[in-house]
Amino acid sequence: MILKPMVRNNICLNSHPGGCAKVVRGEIDYARKALAGETGEGAPKLALVIGCSTGYGLASRIVSAFGYGAATVGVSFEKAGSATKTGTPGWYNNAAFGAEASAAGIPHKTLDGDAFSDGMKARAAEAIRETAAEAGLPAQADLVIYSLASPVRTDPRDGTLYRSVIKPVGGAYSGTTVDMLTGKLFEARAEPAAEEEIAATIKVMGGEDWELWIDALDREGVLSPKARTVAYTYIGPELSWAIYKNGTIGRAKEDLERAGKAINAKFRAGGSGSGGSPGRRAWVSVNKALVTRASAVIPIIPFYVSCLFKVMKEKGLHEGCIEQIVRLFKDRLYTAGASTDPAKVPVDSEGRIRIDDLEMREDVQKETAERMKKAGETNIFEVSDIAGFKHDFLEAHGFDVPGINYDEDADPLTI
Repeated sequence: MILKPMVRNNICLNSHPGGCAKVVRGEIDYARKALAGETGEGAPKLALVIGCSTGYGLASRIVSAFGYGAATVGVSFEKAGSATKTGTPGWYNNAAFGAEASAAGIPHKTLDGDAFSDGMKARAAEAIRETAAEAGLPAQADLVIYSLASPVRTDPRDGTLYRSVIKPVGGAYSGTTVDMLTGKLFEARAEPAAEEEIAATIKVMGGEDWELWIDALDREGVLSPKARTVAYTYIGPELSWAIYKNGTIGRAKEDLERAGKAINAKFRAGGSGSGGSPGRRAWVSVNKALVTRASAVIPIIPFYVSCLFKVMKEKGLHEGCIEQIVRLFKDRLYTAGASTDPAKVPVDSEGRIRIDDLEMREDVQKETAERMKKAGETNIFEVSDIAGFKHDFLEAHGFDVPGINYDEDADPLTI
């Protein structure tokens, strides 16, 4: 079938298999070149990536496998294509990753299903054992990346279904945002979240499930004594805090940081069967603002990101997912000293890894804010990078990828 992007209200309803695969291969090529010659003493040999199919999770799996040669187990919940309908972008991304890893002789397994369930945690433990056996490694993961982005979660303990919301807390929010397809500026408004909505968002997007994963892996004996685990978050500038940091998402991210501290406390105490492992460590990594399937629908974020991209590209500072994660691994987690001593991983005063440092530079934030003030209907394409935002959004679904002929038939069943 001929596939063109179907976008409604900043949501893309389809994807392109060949485009998705080409993007994945491009990220693999970047990771190989950027980390060529990196021996990475202490770097991962077997990585588990929870939320492996898109964005930062996919980039983490690519860097682990093709940057450091690690065997990987990936967990995601994606929908396959059919004869009449495309699959989700993540389904094609996983297929492309698997094809490239197999061609390179890198052991890997991808599990599809509900990452919040106890059953998936048990499946992942078994997949770690099987992948380790294939790679000739001990049956233990030494890196666990937690990068889930789901709007709903069923609590495995009582079966309650929770839905997250993107709302302010304590008062209504209104702010300027932009339609990325037309460049039209408009005011977005969001009513304040009720207490039960705040609690539900924390349940879905907070740190409880991260803790449950680490506990389950430890009980199963598939967590290395030197295991490192990282979960991803975002803080952003003060101008976005009303809807983000101080809103329901921010409350969930606060809980993610709480979970990181709780996991480290368990590591120090010995956890369930670990016997006390000073080599283990958990971090929350604060990452840069990027275009994702979710960020396109958060009020103010498309407008802010478009202006930010313009500034960062002009300064030569812009990074996408793969560049961010290469830097996380190379310059934070697995530097010469930090590779063998987790205490030497650079962190801020709250113990967080910061790879949003370029975004949050004072000059970058000042110029971004100035551009946002200047922007209007007549100059939006000049003062901001709406075109770049739109490209990244479409590319995340396999569209607007150079070298792909979108007038040719595409098979939604294959890449």
